[in-house]
Amino acid sequence: MGVMRTNMKPPLEIRPERPDQPQVVALLGELDAYLAGLYEPEANYILGIQELLAPQVCFMTAWQGDALLGCGAVRTMPGEVATQGESYVEVKRMMVAPAARGQGVAGLLLAALEAAARERFITLALLETGELQAQAVRLYQRCGYVRRAAFGGYPDNGLSLFYAKRLQT
Repeated sequence: MGVMRTNMKPPLEIRPERPDQPQVVALLGELDAYLAGLYEPEANYILGIQELLAPQVCFMTAWQGDALLGCGAVRTMPGEVATQGESYVEVKRMMVAPAARGQGVAGLLLAALEAAARERFITLALLETGELQAQAVRLYQRCGYVRRAAFGGYPDNGLSLFYAKRLQT
């Protein structure tokens, strides 16, 4: 009997990861280049690698075998006037490699980040994205995020869109 070959891919794994690893740094570099092509530098609100290593940040990655498919982070933030004093997590640095888009990776990453927020007893997730990032806007809306006013000191510059989601405990 001959050897059976399958094209089965390894399972998708979402896990916490350090953002300073070479594959992650490269993916974040792709995200930075993409955003730089859409917006002027002053309209990009990017957390650098060192900021992503801070203890209030949970950084998650999506892997299929040795291939990094995506990443994202939540940063725990103290309450402020724009949140009526309620602490929240801010979704940051969401990126799925172009070859892995359309496979549900971003939704799974976002769900894992929301679960990490709930583990920290935070029930409000906020984010800022750009109006030119149509795929991101569709993802957030599909995942239950609704438009809201600016927060966290972001300027209401006409390019940024602000979203919120109440996380179920």
